[in-house]
Parts: sequence; structure tokens; C-alpha cells
Amino acid sequence: MVVTGASSGIGRATAHAFAKRGDRLVLAARDPDRLQAVVAVCSGLGGQAIAVPADVGDDPQVQALAQAAADTFGRIDVWVCAASVYSYGTFEDTPPEVFRQIVETNLFGQVHSARAALARFRAQDRGVLILVGSIYSKITTPYVSPYVASKFGLAGFAAVLREELRGAKDISVCTVLPATIDTPIYQNAANYTGQRAHPLPPVADPGRGARRIVRLAGRPRAETVVGYIQGAYIPVHALLPRLYERCAPVVMDALALRGGSVPPTAGTVFESAGRDYQVTGGWRAGRGRLLALAAVPAAWAVLRRRAR
Repeated sequence: MVVTGASSGIGRATAHAFAKRGDRLVLAARDPDRLQAVVAVCSGLGGQAIAVPADVGDDPQVQALAQAAADTFGRIDVWVCAASVYSYGTFEDTPPEVFRQIVETNLFGQVHSARAALARFRAQDRGVLILVGSIYSKITTPYVSPYVASKFGLAGFAAVLREELRGAKDISVCTVLPATIDTPIYQNAANYTGQRAHPLPPVADPGRGARRIVRLAGRPRAETVVGYIQGAYIPVHALLPRLYERCAPVVMDALALRGGSVPPTAGTVFESAGRDYQVTGGWRAGRGRLLALAAVPAAWAVLRRRAR
């Protein structure tokens, strides 16, 4: 099992879940020290793991990752693309280099991984590629344009791969679309809004995403959403686009950007040093969770007034 983005969030939770089954893991992320910490945990959980530091936005590093996996374990059965970076800010306020790097990581990182994985799968005549998209692969909100662009592109890329692989019955391409998950991606995000950023409620445990990925490794399916409440926004976005476009800015202004001013930051878009890397981001605990839950009915009241 190759897992990119294994140092935090869904990637790290997925590595733990595979390790509990005794799987053999090749874990990739940018920070070697944090990656070694994940390897140690996975080994303690019963898995056999190695660390291969890599930036998925760089194709030669991804090719080296695939080679290391093949050299160590002889084959690649499953490749999970979980590396991702995030930003807040209007399109005009987001620096062009930040926009480009988010697309490089979130979209081209998975393109590079697909190229490396499919070459191995073709040689073996089997394999499962799991691309971690987002609910933002299907819907939109303001202030996250590079993330939305990368995730929309990923959904289309995955659909094309499935069409091209229709004759390879034992090679599967799966897309996972998580809604808001309690990971450190939000506090590690680039931010050019001048305000503190918060994930949109409800916030799900990353273990849900990890369990879904592990299930797909054994029983592949084309596309699956993690988070039923926010998943319900997908048909609204598709069937009532004008209503959705009026409501989405209200929700983001009320729930995502609040709680004081902050200076501009590139977060972990370019480097990971000095940032929090854990499975969870602490968004579901204590007072913050209660405030988020209380905000949900208030947001819906605003939406209903706007709809009328």
C-alpha cells in the first residue's frame, strides 16, 4: 500500500488503518521526521512500513517513490493519493504562485501518482488507485478558488481514467470525496482574508475517511462521498445553481471566516516546517465544536430567508 500525504489528516489515519490489518506500507510526505514518526506508529500497530520523503508535485520524486515501493515489496497493490494543501482568500487576493502551487500539489500530484501507479498496475494486471478529492470536486464556495479548481479537475481526470481503463477489469480507479473532516489542513492553510478561518460544520472524524479508503482497497467503486449532510449539497448545486450561488457566500461569511484578524500567510503550501501535523486538527473538541454546531441552524435560517 502506497499512501501519499501520510504525515497528517486522512493520509495518516489511512496509514494507521492499513497497519492495523498488518499491511505493508510505503508512506510518503514532505517532512522526513514527521514521516518517520508515522512509520513508528504503524509498526507498533502491526504493519510493516517504510518512509519515502517526497513532494508529490515533483514527478521525478513520485517515480522514485514507486521504485522504492517495488524494490522493497516487489509490487504495488493499492496507491492512495491523500496529499493536499489549502488556502483561503478571494481569487484576486490569492498570490498567483500560491494558486499555482495548490494546483501542482492537489491535481498534478495525483496525476504524477496515477502515472507511476498505473505503470505498475499494467505490469501486474491488477491494482487499485484511490484519488482523494473533496466535496469541492462537486460544489463551490467563495474564498477557496485554487482548491476548488484542483478538486474539480481531479474529478474529471478520474472519470477519464475510468473510461480509458474500461478493458482492464482488475485495475480500478476510485475517487473519495470527503466533506469537512477534522484535520490540521485548515489551520495549516494559506490565508489572505485577514480573518481567522474555520472549517464548515458539521466536521467529521478522519477515521471515517480512512475506513472508506480501506474498504475501497478491497471493494473498489468509482466514486464515494464521506459526509452525508454536506453530500446533500451536491444535488442542490447541480439542480438549483442560482439559489446555491446566493447562499454559499452567506454561509462562508458567517461560519468560515470569523474570530479576529490574522496576517497573510502561505501556510504549508510551499513548505511544511513549523506546522502542526497530526491525524486531527482539534475542530470537533470542546467549545469550538459547540459553537460550530450552534451555527448550523443559524446558517440554515439565513439560507431560508435568502431563498424566499
